[in-house]
Formats: sequence, C-alpha cells, structure tokens
Amino acid sequence: MTSEADPLTLVLVGPMAAGKTSVGRRVARKLGVPFVDTDKRVVAAHGPVPAIFEQHGEAHFRALERAAVAEALGTGGVISLGGGAVTDAATRTLLIEHPVVFLTVTPAAVADRIHSGGRPLLAGDDPVGRWTQIFEQRRDWYDEVASVTFDTSRRPMQRIADDIVAWRRELG
Repeated sequence: MTSEADPLTLVLVGPMAAGKTSVGRRVARKLGVPFVDTDKRVVAAHGPVPAIFEQHGEAHFRALERAAVAEALGTGGVISLGGGAVTDAATRTLLIEHPVVFLTVTPAAVADRIHSGGRPLLAGDDPVGRWTQIFEQRRDWYDEVASVTFDTSRRPMQRIADDIVAWRRELG
C-alpha cells in the first residue's frame, strides 16, 4: 500500500512510437493514479522542444527534462519519459529507485505507427531507418534502467496495460 509519503510510481521508457502515452494512460487509469508525460511538462513550461534545441542546445533541454522527471518522480503516478531521456546519465540515476517499464517495439510495427503522426526527428526519405538507428543508439540505456520489458509490437495496448498493472501490483 502506498501513502502520500510514498506515492505509487511507475516509469515508462522506450523509443518513439513504442506506445508510452497510449499504454501509460491506460495503466494510470487502472491504478487510479495520475499520468504524467514529462515531454509535455517541458513544452508547457518552456515551449516547443525543437525551439529549445535550436536556441539553447540539447544539454539545456536535457537539464529541463531531468528537472521534469525529478518533479514527476516526487509526486508519483505513471510517468512517461521522452525517448531520449535515458541518454542523460543524471536522469538514469534518478530512475534507480523506481520501477521502470521498457516498452520495446519492432521496426516493422513502428513503420505502421510513424506514418500516421508528425515526428520531426523521423522526417526524410527513410523514417524507419532513422528510427532504427536512434533506437540502437539508446537500447543499452533502456536496458540499463529497465525493471521489466514489454513488447508492444503485436498485442493490443489494453492487454499490455493490463499485464503492466498486474506486474506493478505484484511489487506492492
């Protein structure tokens, strides 16, 4: 049982299009806790991510992101991190004390998902190739912070969410 001093927390990490928001919202609803998207918090407080990168650089963005992650971890809930959050060593350190779910997905499944949404990082002639390159660069960091891994490639998001809820409840 969690208390205000020890809020129920669950962190979702993974690459773009793995389903962190879709699964995360469902998990939060079933657990009766808030859903927090740290990228959305950074955007709400500081403006669009591309503008932050352009005006201040990636290091500044990662610092803002790290602060958003720390704040979210302090209040609890289901917390979805941006795909690149794990590239920051200090952010990875923040995750050590928390249950972290790595949502993974195959390039084939991503191909269907990324064609329907605007993802500037994947713009160009070979978005799946670019996604694969980014994922491979970050994969070891996802594995490093993960308590458990769920593949979202072929199963319905609700079933994945149900499995994550069951896993989290087993932790106590």
